[in-house]
Amino acid sequence: MTDLASAPLPAVPDPATDFPRHAPATDIPFQLLAPDGTAPNPDALPDPQTRLSLYQHMRRIRHFDERGWVLYRTGRLGVFPPFKGMEGSQVGTAAALTADDWLFPTYRDTGAALTLGLPIARTLAYWRTSPHGWHMPEHLKVLPFYIPIATQYPHAVGAALAEQRKGTKNVAMAYIGDGGSSEGDFHEALNFAGALNAPCIFILQNNGWAISVPTRTQTRAVNLARRADGYGIPGVRVDGNDVLATYQVTAEAVARARAGQGPTLIETVTYRIAAHTVADDPSRYRTDADTAGWAEKDPITRLRLHLLAEGILTEESDTALLKEIAEEFEAALNEADTYPDPEPAEILDHVFAEPTPQLVAQRAEILREVGE
Repeated sequence: MTDLASAPLPAVPDPATDFPRHAPATDIPFQLLAPDGTAPNPDALPDPQTRLSLYQHMRRIRHFDERGWVLYRTGRLGVFPPFKGMEGSQVGTAAALTADDWLFPTYRDTGAALTLGLPIARTLAYWRTSPHGWHMPEHLKVLPFYIPIATQYPHAVGAALAEQRKGTKNVAMAYIGDGGSSEGDFHEALNFAGALNAPCIFILQNNGWAISVPTRTQTRAVNLARRADGYGIPGVRVDGNDVLATYQVTAEAVARARAGQGPTLIETVTYRIAAHTVADDPSRYRTDADTAGWAEKDPITRLRLHLLAEGILTEESDTALLKEIAEEFEAALNEADTYPDPEPAEILDHVFAEPTPQLVAQRAEILREVGE
């Protein structure tokens, strides 16, 4: 892996030949790798290069998350929602897309956006509230990180339908957390997508917490993927800490959508190891008993053990990978540090591609107020 910034995503398999059939309706999450890295059914695993690529992407976004904490505490990053422990869910889903597909991330899905190709420097600028991070690269169909809960689901359906009407094979993928599945936007989007057969993949990351509210409090439902049944679309429950299983389930859903077979809801069962944001104190609302056992299910450790046992990864190659990832991040941080401080009127520059008369007037008013 010599160019981490443009690291290739795995080739998406053909669902007709490359996937073992599993039972989507089961309450037991689909799994390929056990927490100790062993594979009960080795023949069901992706090829070695795909496994290694998924590991590299998980390592890369873990490093971003860890450095994000340090930068926040030293005043070099704004409030940032960490995603440690959810790398399998984010990489396993985003890796099934191409740059021609749409990605609608929540505020916690920095890892998914980085996996699809969002530059690190621009991502850092976003979490610094810099205008240099307010717009996405033209070659990527990644939306800015959504702060409202579940509003991105209907938006993703609209993008999927637009691609459908244009006759492309492109799909849209949107993320929410378990709390978002109780919002009206969630249900409206699933119904809308199912009725119109939209090529849309809905990712529901069940990480155990809706801020400080545990999943068991906000709903009696155990299998959130079953909510797809009410809208006539497939629902799959997968172990979100098993990146190989998550990738396989998502790649199959993407392939079905490209083939005109409509949307899928995927519940990735994972856990938010860290705080809601770097400014949060989770000890105020959860106990050690709540988090017990999840560290042992770490998605990176799980795949690393497997790759080492299979000879796909060595201690030496892993050390070299971590060094390369650190160097890439520091170069991106240096680039982000060169971005000039924002001017007041820049807050209006990326609202529309062409400014409306109201924005032109507002910009002029701001410039008058600041004396420019």
